[in-house]
Amino acid sequence: MTPLTEMPRWRTDDLYAGLDDVRFESDLQALSTDVGELERLFDRLDIRQDGAAVTAGALAQTLDQLNDLTRRLGQIRAYINAFTSTDSRDTLAQQKMGQLTTLALPLGPLHSRLTAWVGDLSDPELQALLDGSETLRGHEHFLRLSVRYARHQMSPAEEELAALLRPSGAGGWAKLHGNFTSQLRGEYRGESLPVTALRALATDPDEAVRRDAYHAELKVWQESDTVTAACMNGVKGESGTLARRRGFAEPLEVSLLGNGIDRATLDAMQGAVVRSLPDFRRYFAAKARALGKERLDWWDLFAPLGESQTEWTYQAGAKFVEQQFRGYSAKLGDFAARAFAEDWVDAGPRDGKRGGAFCMGWQGDASRILMNHSPSLDSVSTLAHELGHGYHNLVKAERTPLQKQTPMTLAETASIFCETIVQNAALAQATGPEKLYVLETQLLGHAQVVVDIHSRFLFERAVFEKRAERDLTAQELCDLMTGAQRESYGDVLATLHPYMWAVKPHYYGSTFYNYPYTFGLLFGLGLYAQYEQARAQGQEAEFQRRYDDLLSRTGLADARTLAQDFGIDLHAPDFWEGSLNLIRRQIDDYERAVRG
Repeated sequence: MTPLTEMPRWRTDDLYAGLDDVRFESDLQALSTDVGELERLFDRLDIRQDGAAVTAGALAQTLDQLNDLTRRLGQIRAYINAFTSTDSRDTLAQQKMGQLTTLALPLGPLHSRLTAWVGDLSDPELQALLDGSETLRGHEHFLRLSVRYARHQMSPAEEELAALLRPSGAGGWAKLHGNFTSQLRGEYRGESLPVTALRALATDPDEAVRRDAYHAELKVWQESDTVTAACMNGVKGESGTLARRRGFAEPLEVSLLGNGIDRATLDAMQGAVVRSLPDFRRYFAAKARALGKERLDWWDLFAPLGESQTEWTYQAGAKFVEQQFRGYSAKLGDFAARAFAEDWVDAGPRDGKRGGAFCMGWQGDASRILMNHSPSLDSVSTLAHELGHGYHNLVKAERTPLQKQTPMTLAETASIFCETIVQNAALAQATGPEKLYVLETQLLGHAQVVVDIHSRFLFERAVFEKRAERDLTAQELCDLMTGAQRESYGDVLATLHPYMWAVKPHYYGSTFYNYPYTFGLLFGLGLYAQYEQARAQGQEAEFQRRYDDLLSRTGLADARTLAQDFGIDLHAPDFWEGSLNLIRRQIDDYERAVRG
């Protein structure tokens, strides 16, 4: 365990001694051999469109072998990522990631062949296979989803070509964006700082510090926008082209299928979001008054308000998180204690380390968590959020890799729930200026996930429309970004951030990697409200059992099916309004706290 006086770094030597470990190299080579064996299995069983008849035995054998390979591949990818994400200048790690990407290339075409093979089945034929095999019944959701994907496949040759070109196409552009931006630096008051450090100054209590850091950051993005614009055009150009070739009306449809929701669910949620924007503007206006300004500038969005009597060091935050998790259940508390004792967390910012935070599966039921801690309740909330992802991994541990595949909409359920536990506990203990501090932390996060995410959704939709015609210049991307921000924030901001499209890595890794966060927040808040009701009725143990069961099945059913088990109708605007009403009440409390 890391000494208490240090900012912890995650442990990697429980898997291998290092990237030059002979066991690591042996396992990497074994993966290459096993990929070849899987290819030969596909050829032997004639798994392809219009191939051999699908039998329960052949399909079960294929899924078993694919699951085993995927599990070992994921573990090695996580190990290498533990190095590339914390030091983008680690050339050996970059080489190993490139080697892994290359050896895994055949898996894309193989997945396409499997999808096309299963996609030829009629519903009665598929049901007959499911009835005859326990393995197949356990993968029913994956198989039925494969049938749906099969309707949107290009020819086998085109699918294979698309998969083989991805590392040098959209995948290459995404990798370039991540590596390039992690090394950017800017001049701030005579000192050269990583761009992540400049962005971290947005939480400084001194407006002059925030303003100067904002301008220094914008200068960095402006000077590098030739590269970032090329990355954006490359990623969105490929995504849009493939969506059209696969018969989708628009790229958003690709995202809806991948995220396990339908258009009616998205429309119900987005309609509620738009109706909530005037309430969030009440929050922004109140914050401006508290800061003594008529309107907020962009550099004020993360400005602290209120006063915390707690020094939120990483160690203090970890202790608080564990205590509050244990207040929910012994299982969740023990989980957090284990994560800290076994050094799952890489906590502190440093040069070459990627910004933001994430959680990745490691081995067995363990995870690894990356964050960039700053001494604030917001960072403590981030820790709770990422531990929530780790808890989700824990309860899914007995599932196969194909059963664990969770859409982003549901992937945020446990993280939002855990974050809410911690924030509500902090609010319950707070009085006076500290209450304003906690409310500010909560609403700042909610505003990002509802209002700013809405701007990102609008921006991405506009980019896809324009990119279908031609490449977009950096200035055009900036104009689309500020236009989306104005539509979302309204007139409460005097200054915008034209380069948020370059800042956020989400645009480069996936299609519409934004609205699922809003879904996760509002779905998680809705579940938390049910937990509080169950606790008041003395039924919290039953809720916890059902909640863990839901988390364990997020790869076994779509979101609407799982929600129905909790009496939630995702097509009903009332559900989304109910979750947003919880936030509206926080805004009411915030306005009262500002008035003093």
